[in-house]
Amino acid sequence: MGTAKGTTYLLSSFFFTIILTIVCQRTVKAQSLPPAKYDGFLYTNHRVDSDTIMIEAFFDPVCPDSRDAWPPLKQAIHHYGSRVSLIVHLLPLPYHDYAFSTSRALHIVNLLNPSATFRLLESFFEYQGRFYNAQTSNKSRDAVVDEIIKLAAETVGNSYYSAIESGFNDRKTDLKTRISFKYSASRGVFGTPTFYINGFAVPDSGSAIDYKQWRSFIDPLLLAQSRKGDDLPHSL
Repeated sequence: MGTAKGTTYLLSSFFFTIILTIVCQRTVKAQSLPPAKYDGFLYTNHRVDSDTIMIEAFFDPVCPDSRDAWPPLKQAIHHYGSRVSLIVHLLPLPYHDYAFSTSRALHIVNLLNPSATFRLLESFFEYQGRFYNAQTSNKSRDAVVDEIIKLAAETVGNSYYSAIESGFNDRKTDLKTRISFKYSASRGVFGTPTFYINGFAVPDSGSAIDYKQWRSFIDPLLLAQSRKGDDLPHSL
C-alpha cells in the first residue's frame, strides 16, 4: 500500500468510525424505556394465573378481517370463562387510511373509561365503512377525525365528547398508539388479525378463525392441564 493510498485509507476509516459512533449514540438516545404497562387491552377482568390460557389478538379497527374475527373469538372467550384470558393489541396498518386515528381513539377512551374500550372497538367494526379508504377519499383528515370523535362519544357517552376531542391533541395518546404499533412489529406481526395462544403463533395469520377452530385449539390445552403431571399437548 503506497503512502498516499495508506493515508487516504486511514482517513476514510477514521471518518467512518466517527460517523458510526455518532449514529450509534443517536440510536441509543432515541430508544425509550419500556412502557409502564404491558401493551394491549385486557378483555377479561378475572384473575390470571399459571394455568390461565392467554390469547393475544392483534387487530386493526378498520380491517374487515379483524371485524369478522371478533364475534367467534368473543364467543369462545365467553364459553371458557375464567380459564381463558384475552389481550387485544392494536396494529394500525399503513394501507388502511384511518387505522391510526381509530386506534388512537381507542387509547383515548381506554384512558377515560376502560370499561367502554371494547364497546368502541365493536362500534368501529360495525361502522367500519365510514372510515375505510375509498369512503374517505373526498374528505379532509379533520373531517374524518371529527366523525371518529363523534362515533366514540355516541358509543361511550356524549358527555365524553370534549375529553375525546382533547385526547387527539394530547401527545401521550399519540405515543401510546405508536407504542402499540412498535410492540406488534417487535413480535413479528405484520397483518391483522393475528393470534397467539400462550405466546405461540396460531396458524393462518391474517384470516378470521371461527368458533369451531377456537375450540379445536383450546380444548386440547385444557385437557392437557387436567392430566396430572402433563402440561404439554401430546402433539409436541
